Amino acid sequence: MKIDILCVGKVKESFYRDAIDEYKKRLSRYADLSIIEVQDEKTPDRAGEAEEAEIKRKEGERLLKYLQTSSGGGSGKAYIVTLEINGKELGSVQLADKISSLGVNGVSHIQFVIGGSLGFSDEVISKADMHLSFSKMTFPHQLMRVILLEQIYRSYRIISGEPYHK
Repeated sequence: MKIDILCVGKVKESFYRDAIDEYKKRLSRYADLSIIEVQDEKTPDRAGEAEEAEIKRKEGERLLKYLQTSSGGGSGKAYIVTLEINGKELGSVQLADKISSLGVNGVSHIQFVIGGSLGFSDEVISKADMHLSFSKMTFPHQLMRVILLEQIYRSYRIISGEPYHK
């Protein structure tokens, strides 16, 4: 399975980079993983609604260039999962079942998309096959990458019948 993590912004802290590198290494035996970062926009304090919409639009345009949709760029179509606070919440076993069933049904490419601090543009949301929430809580985007990678790794351990911590 090919898995892309598309993200807005760069990881600045070394401890996050170290954790990301560790999960990339662990996942390499299960999947072909790529992390694609697009530039984020600076959000001024007290930005108005129109300014926030413009920031989401610009970040969304950058993400859309990498989304493998039937009408998007690149070869083939990926199953696109946006991470959204109002998305569907799944347990670890349910996420593993979802990844497994996608593979069984012929999906060979999944793209998980992490938006910027303001979320996604409507155009990015409309391209998603699934809207996934890890919690109603808000997490730093850099930490969300680590959490997502850990859950993908955990999913493959579950799928493979290997032990994992409950």
